[in-house]
Amino acid sequence: MPCGEDWLSHPLGIVQGFFAQNGVNPDWEKKVIEYFKEKLKENNAPKWVPSLNEVPLHYLKPNSFVKFRCMVQDMFDPEFYMGVYETVNRNTKARVLHFGKYRDVAECGPQQEVDLNSPRTTTLERQTFYCVPVPGESTWVKEAYVNANQARVSPSTSYTPSRHKRSYEDDEDMDLQPNKQKDQHTGARQAGNGGGLQWSGEPKRLETEASSGQQLSSLNLSSPFDLNFPLPGEKGPACLVKVYEDWDCFKVNDVLELYGILSVDPVLSILNNDERDASSLLDPMECTDMAEEQRVHSPPASLVPRIHVVLAQKLQHINPLLPACLNKEESKTFVSGFMSELSPVRAELLGFLTHALLGDSLAAEYLILHLISTVYTRRDVLPLGKFTVNLSGCPRNSTFTEHLYRIIQHLVPASFRLQMTIENMNHLKFIPHKDYAANRLVSGLLQLPSNTSLVIDETLLEQGQLDTPGVHNVTALSNLITWQKVDYDFSYHQMEFPCNINVFITSEGRSLLPADCQIHLQPQLMPPNMEEYMNSLLSAVLPSVLNKFRIYLTLLRFLDYSISDEITKAVEDDFVEMRKNDPQSITADDLHQLLIVARFLSLSAGQTTLSRERWLRAKQLESLRRARLQQQKCVNGNEL
Repeated sequence: MPCGEDWLSHPLGIVQGFFAQNGVNPDWEKKVIEYFKEKLKENNAPKWVPSLNEVPLHYLKPNSFVKFRCMVQDMFDPEFYMGVYETVNRNTKARVLHFGKYRDVAECGPQQEVDLNSPRTTTLERQTFYCVPVPGESTWVKEAYVNANQARVSPSTSYTPSRHKRSYEDDEDMDLQPNKQKDQHTGARQAGNGGGLQWSGEPKRLETEASSGQQLSSLNLSSPFDLNFPLPGEKGPACLVKVYEDWDCFKVNDVLELYGILSVDPVLSILNNDERDASSLLDPMECTDMAEEQRVHSPPASLVPRIHVVLAQKLQHINPLLPACLNKEESKTFVSGFMSELSPVRAELLGFLTHALLGDSLAAEYLILHLISTVYTRRDVLPLGKFTVNLSGCPRNSTFTEHLYRIIQHLVPASFRLQMTIENMNHLKFIPHKDYAANRLVSGLLQLPSNTSLVIDETLLEQGQLDTPGVHNVTALSNLITWQKVDYDFSYHQMEFPCNINVFITSEGRSLLPADCQIHLQPQLMPPNMEEYMNSLLSAVLPSVLNKFRIYLTLLRFLDYSISDEITKAVEDDFVEMRKNDPQSITADDLHQLLIVARFLSLSAGQTTLSRERWLRAKQLESLRRARLQQQKCVNGNEL
């Protein structure tokens, strides 16, 4: 059996070894998974696995072991593939069993052909996910993963596979004779939902081009392939991910770390083009739908590579400065060590955000509470723990909100700034919708993973008319804030997708959108050059301190929290007492708000239970915030 680094460069050789030892006994599949699990437990082994997030595709060897950090953007229909198939030598009639798992194309050697009628052939099912890089992932997150990765890669043009390859001259000949090329690669494909295991009658293959552009130009696509990223300007590869085990554990918008076998075989594109040509013999309308679905579900492998998953893990978070799973025993040492030095970190973060908010320490307190807030449970339809903050009083016609977002970007792992202009509200696609012709979920701005920070900049809003899509987009934002859900559009019905997105709204007056908490900004200084001021603020913070801020804001989201019976009784008595003095002064909603503030105030200090001291501090903060709003109302004569 192969050893050493072969598990990275030739994982299919490892799989072949287990298959050869165990034959059709299904135990071989479990042994493969256990083997790779054990390999990844070895010292720093995950850092040696090349990542599609960091390494250009043409630097990765075909059929090598890779990893990918991604979000599930869509789930396609299950597909059938040949789990085990038999080949026959045309000369000697010798029969050989092969495995089809972790492969797109069934390979057979010279003089061999697949016996589709063999009684030993087994047809199995796998699920296909369409995965994209994590939307809005911060630059510092990407850089940290790049720096941590120790994989050694070089352009895959230097890769010499053991199988028979077509010569360079033959490639040129094929380019000149495309019809001949198609004939030579005509093969059989499993019946069932598209995308199953394919095989070519000849072992000859195309070389993998170092430049994907060369391959794309030969495909004659009518339009550039839309990678369907939720956010504009996103980069990185999208992947078709083939999942063999426990796919029911995953759902759309989950963030996953995948380990698997990379498939970028150009034969896939040729076979898919053959299918498109065959579909042209059908009804023209049906043909159009089928061609569109085929184009989306089987894009060029050079543009959308395939990953055959060996191991998949749902990520709690994407912060590279923390252990991936905070519940594990080995992570507890890290957590307890950081919690012991929490107090100075909070004090420094408060000072940093106070400067970012132009000297307003009260607004900085609320920004900290917002950044560590998370939906911890749902009671019926009500999401508990959401804490949308509206920072009103932001200077208009200033770059303040833009630079404040830059500060937030430097602190959180994933974020997006929505510039709330009339044009954006009317023209941007917020809600994902189902395209039935292509049989795919077309992404929208609000298709975001949990714990994304969404900063809505309302200071850019001018007078104008919202058209119907604009009204729908405002409604979608309101539903997201109020219910922490997005209603995806499936044409004939809507489907609720629960989410957990931190929404922070900057505005001049009170926001048009609902918010759990409004804090009016009271700047203590107004720098003449906002960009210079914010840049100097960022450069003054040591990278090690900035990293502590990042760990602090991620870690506190996952702490458990409780209120003792004694404190519960004290809070109830306090509420009755406040109502006794002035029944209008506090409502049940106000009490809920106070409890949320007290919760995150306690957690921000590293306390996992509410104390009398923190309850009083929460009341004080809320009193100061309300007094400031009342003062502003009196000044302007209307509520902000």
